Amino acid sequence: MNLSNLSPAEGSKHSDNFRRGRGHGSGNGKTAGKGHKGQKARSGGTRPGFEGGQMPLYRRIPKRGFTNRNTKEIIGINISALEVFDNDAVVSVETLLEKGIVKNPRDGVKILGNGELTKKLTVQANAFSAGAVEKIEALGGKTEVI
Repeated sequence: MNLSNLSPAEGSKHSDNFRRGRGHGSGNGKTAGKGHKGQKARSGGTRPGFEGGQMPLYRRIPKRGFTNRNTKEIIGINISALEVFDNDAVVSVETLLEKGIVKNPRDGVKILGNGELTKKLTVQANAFSAGAVEKIEALGGKTEVI
């Protein structure tokens, strides 16, 4: 069996252009499948989140704190992750994406100083920690802030 062979079970699908409310001979006349009276039989319905007059969930739950609109989500990469690059390579956000070290750079990439580095690299990133700059430049490499 393949995905191309799949089909719905016999009798499980109904046509969308079924004509409701066209007499009792059609099997769906008079109330047109809406039952007798009540809120669900009427047109209009309720707004999302309405609980029939009960205090809705979004108003029962306490509101705390606030969300700062100006925050930036910076992705931190440890210096030990840069070991996969060759000696004298230029490491940028694009090359980090290609190697799979960063999946989504979001608002920027910051190189952190955790771990050891044994290669001379030119690293281009949005930010660097002091420890990372120290370790990269100790091996003769360069750090460039984009």
